[in-house]
Amino acid sequence: MAQRVINFNPGPSALPLAVLEQAKSEMLDFQGTGMSLLETSHRSKPFEAVLDSAIQRTRRLLGLDESYQVLFIQGGASMQFAMVPMNLAEGKPVDYVNTGTWATKAIKEARICGNETRVVATSEDAQFTYIPEKIDFNADAAYLHITSNNTIRGTQWRNFPDAGAVPLVCDMSSDIFSRRFDPRPFGLIYAGAQKNAGPAGVTMVIIREDLLKRVPKELPTMFKYTTYSDNRSLYNTPPCFSIYICELVLKWIEETVGGLDRMEKINEEKAALLYNYIDSQDFYRGTARPDSRSRMNVTFLLPEAELEKEFLATAVEAGLVGLKGHRSVGGLRASIYNATTIESVKTLVDFMKQFAKR
Repeated sequence: MAQRVINFNPGPSALPLAVLEQAKSEMLDFQGTGMSLLETSHRSKPFEAVLDSAIQRTRRLLGLDESYQVLFIQGGASMQFAMVPMNLAEGKPVDYVNTGTWATKAIKEARICGNETRVVATSEDAQFTYIPEKIDFNADAAYLHITSNNTIRGTQWRNFPDAGAVPLVCDMSSDIFSRRFDPRPFGLIYAGAQKNAGPAGVTMVIIREDLLKRVPKELPTMFKYTTYSDNRSLYNTPPCFSIYICELVLKWIEETVGGLDRMEKINEEKAALLYNYIDSQDFYRGTARPDSRSRMNVTFLLPEAELEKEFLATAVEAGLVGLKGHRSVGGLRASIYNATTIESVKTLVDFMKQFAKR
């Protein structure tokens, strides 16, 4: 096998090596079935066991009580931008905090759905380089939507807002399972799996049962959350292999890493290594405000664009890939999700030191 590179891609992103190795060992014969899980019926007992395990591991890791259901849906987080207002608005105004590209897209879809959509806080005034502190809460809102981590601008909510009786809805695509948080204020959490939870192709939706009562009966079948909750995510053929990899990732977090508290400490250590170096010199410059910095996506600039091109090319030669910033903002970005090791971040910092010295 060729030498594996160090993967800093923002998504699809690095998967734990142990997960890839187990998937490889089970590829041709899944748990004695004589066939790959890719060939196995989604109605079969082997796959249902995988699905049940993924659900239960999610419950344990996030501390969910029985009032929450864990669903697996296709269409990515982008489809959730529309499904959320379609299912939960109840004809009421919906409130959004705009912290960058993905929140902007969610706001756009809510407006397309015909809802009165209010932006109650935004950081657009500073190019989304911080998380707003002042939010104009409205008691009449159907929900308050936030995006927990901004992958493009490198910002992250440290503490989630308290909206009182208004349920929080959160796009956690890029930091779910990266830290401990209290799930009780959240009516719905959704996350495309391809950052921290697994591969592309499946989106995890965690919804509180009282919100399922809001789902309009007249919605198309595949756009109703109740379709998935009533059928255990098996109304139609789900992305079985993607769910299987998710289950392996959750098992790795729970059994190998030691749970979310330990995972959070590792992520804090990785981010500190990188930010401390960036702050210690003046060749590299971080783009996010320090009090809003993401532990998942570290964004930074070099003195000149030409140097950034040279940095990227030299990094690839050194086996460090995925460091180019998003096309909409440029610059550089190191995505250090759960599967990225401390050793990988140390290697990146050493490379950055050598490049700056040269």
